[in-house]
Amino acid sequence: MLTISILVNDPRRPCPTENSVKDNNDMPGHLARRFQQIAVAVFLAEVGDAGFDLTPVQYAALATIKANAGLDQVTLAGLIAYDRTTITGVVDRLVQKGLVERRASSRDRRARELEITDEGRRTLRRITPAVESAQRVLLRGLSAKEGEDLMRLLQKAIAAGNELSRAPLREVQA
Repeated sequence: MLTISILVNDPRRPCPTENSVKDNNDMPGHLARRFQQIAVAVFLAEVGDAGFDLTPVQYAALATIKANAGLDQVTLAGLIAYDRTTITGVVDRLVQKGLVERRASSRDRRARELEITDEGRRTLRRITPAVESAQRVLLRGLSAKEGEDLMRLLQKAIAAGNELSRAPLREVQA
């Protein structure tokens, strides 16, 4: 948090005055929060209409486990930029739904490796059209070029702020 406070409390930056308060719709943080609210609502609606009971983070975890067989929960948390404390609950729910299994690690006696089950593979295959539909709905007010620009700019802004997050995105370690 030191980095954040240094950036926020930089004495070279002018102190805002009462007259300079912006409308929420002119603040990127507010707009990002609103877009996230909309994204979750659209995802849940599309996935629910298709007959599935998965949250966006459960879907991200399941897809990441499929792509990275045998990873542990700490690695999973880093790969989906989710905090390590609550990833356990996400994995617990995937295990309860029969989509993921925890297995003893062949590399570390204390760790548990995550493996997708056959049911998890079937679920990913069947849920994909609903997830793709949700992504299209999120961009429906934009032209194809605007959608590409939005994605590029979001990726750029997220990369620039990644280390400021409580749960920064981490790459797969070889």
